[in-house]
This record gives sequence, structure tokens and C-alpha cells, in this order.
Amino acid sequence: MSTEPPEGPPPDQPPPGSPYGGGPYGPPPPGGEEGGPWGGGPSGGGQGPYGKGPYGKGPNGPYGGAPDPLAGMPPLAEGGKRVLARIIDLVIVLIPAVLLDWAVGGLRGNDFSTGRSAVGGLFTAGIGFFYEWTMTRDRGQSIGKRRMGLRTAMLADGDIPTSQAAATRALVLWLPAFCCSFFWFVIIGITVLLDRPYKQGLHDKAARTVVVRAD
Repeated sequence: MSTEPPEGPPPDQPPPGSPYGGGPYGPPPPGGEEGGPWGGGPSGGGQGPYGKGPYGKGPNGPYGGAPDPLAGMPPLAEGGKRVLARIIDLVIVLIPAVLLDWAVGGLRGNDFSTGRSAVGGLFTAGIGFFYEWTMTRDRGQSIGKRRMGLRTAMLADGDIPTSQAAATRALVLWLPAFCCSFFWFVIIGITVLLDRPYKQGLHDKAARTVVVRAD
């Protein structure tokens, strides 16, 4: 009877060269161990440095391996508070716009049901742009956002928007108010509520900004 051992590795050991054995690949990668760099393994089971909030569970989110730009920033603003803040701002803009429109004869007498004239549309777009631009560039807050405890921030670093970013944001937001403000703000609101992961409206995407809690 032959006393030579059977060929191949023992059945209770992985074959040579296996990435989990003693082959050229060494021990298992640290991401597969309990307590790896992002918590419970590569599947993101742990909470990780980004928590479980709206910014994802780790760096492998929408930026494909780059750190999340909102890590360490306040949480994103709630959709309801953003809607209320915009309503406040609309009232602030529309009051002087309607009065100016009435003063130049765009509205006849006291019959405000006839709507705005083209001149009134210009007043709305112009006043809205100037209001949004100056307040966003100065402190990141319109009056509506201040009342709701929100602020606008640059997506890249969380700073107050630059003058150029604030102007771009205000232009996209208010220029269509010349002719179709109601429908345009409905579209803006829908994009804010549906966008993921940063709840950006079309004006936010154009300016690369986000709206976060101020506190």
C-alpha cells in the first residue's frame, strides 16, 4: 500500500493562490473585516463617517469615490420649509411689483383680477432678481430663508455663494417670472422636492448651490 499523501491541499484549507489563503494575495482586505474603514464591511453596513443622513453612508456615493462635498455641513433643508420661505419671498417681491404696475397703468383702477401687464412682468423679474442676488451674495439668506432658519451655500465648500453664483441662481429663478411666474415656480418646487441626493432646484444646479439649515 502506498504511503504517499494525496495530491492537492488538505480539504480544510483554501487552495494555493486563493486571495483568502496564504498565496500571493495575502490576507483578506481590511474592508471585508468587521470594523473596516467604513464600518461593517464593504457593503456599507456600518454607519461610517457620513452617517445615515441624506448624504449617503460613505465616500462611494454620487461622486464615484470622491468625498461627499456636504460632509460636515448642516443637514439639507426640509422641502416644506423651502416652500414656505419661497412664498414669503414671493409676497415681498410681488407687493412692490404690483404697486408699480398699477402706478404706470398696467392694472386698471382697482380691478386686480385682470392680471399683470407686460410692464408688471418686467417689474416682477427685475425686483425678484435684484432681491435674490443681493441677499444671497451678502449672507446666503433671503428674508424668507431667514424666517425659516435656512441658508443657501456653495455645494463645493458650504460658503456663502459668490456674487457670480448668486447672480446665476437669481437669474434662473426670476427671469421666467416675466411671463409665467406661477408655472415656473411650480416647476422649481417640483425639482427641489424630487431631486436626489442634494434637493437642488434648477436654479441650484445652475449655480452649484444647495439649501441647508442655518442652525
